[in-house]
Amino acid sequence: MVSRTGRWLLPAIALLLPLLGRADDAGQFVRQAVQTELADDRNDHSLWIYFETDRKPDHSVKQWVAAARDGSLKRIIETNGQPVPPAEQRRQMESFLGDWRARSRQSKSDQHDDQQAADMLNMLPQAFLWSREGEKDNCTLLHFKPNPAFRPPSFQARVFAAMEGDMAVDNQQHRIASLQGRLTHDVKIAGGLFASLYAGGSFKVERRQTAKDIWQITETHVHIQGHALIFKSISEQEDDVKTDFKQLPDNTTMQQAEGELISEHR
Repeated sequence: MVSRTGRWLLPAIALLLPLLGRADDAGQFVRQAVQTELADDRNDHSLWIYFETDRKPDHSVKQWVAAARDGSLKRIIETNGQPVPPAEQRRQMESFLGDWRARSRQSKSDQHDDQQAADMLNMLPQAFLWSREGEKDNCTLLHFKPNPAFRPPSFQARVFAAMEGDMAVDNQQHRIASLQGRLTHDVKIAGGLFASLYAGGSFKVERRQTAKDIWQITETHVHIQGHALIFKSISEQEDDVKTDFKQLPDNTTMQQAEGELISEHR
């Protein structure tokens, strides 16, 4: 997650956004949505527990996840369709809590993912050409396609900028409710010698409000085919669904998070 300074600006932004929307400037509408997201995320220090089902071709897991002030902890209850015995669930959590290297690696990975998400959000107004498609379920619907004038700064950005798709923005809070796209053409490095992702690959992200001014990603679906020699893998087939969100106290420790995880039954 990114933080939450300048909270007093949000009501003013919320008042301005409907006016911007009526100006039929889809690009400006998207820029305002992105800035609202980044501002709220920067200030969001809330901690949550939720249930997650994550499926990949070679590995699937069902688990409870709890965030604490100094990291996050998982209670894995099923792996590849096989239940994990309660004693083993406890052993895995205790092992992680006692391994500062594993905790440090997870923290760095989480920070990297957060920064990538922020970078991709910042790209939305520049990387695509936007058009308004109407409204549905209290959301403004927008369509995007690649902007030929955009120069992606990285290979990951090249993949993202080659997408065409749709975004829904909540009209009341101007938060992104869903974002989905599909690769319009193959993306290659050195003519495909080092890396190639194939046209038709897709992603979809669903989000919903879980508390006042707080939105969470509830579904992520990525289905991209290709190969890469300079990375371990950039091809991905994954379906991740999060449910049963419950907010935890802001000062929750890892040990308290473990207690919360143990108390959950499913």
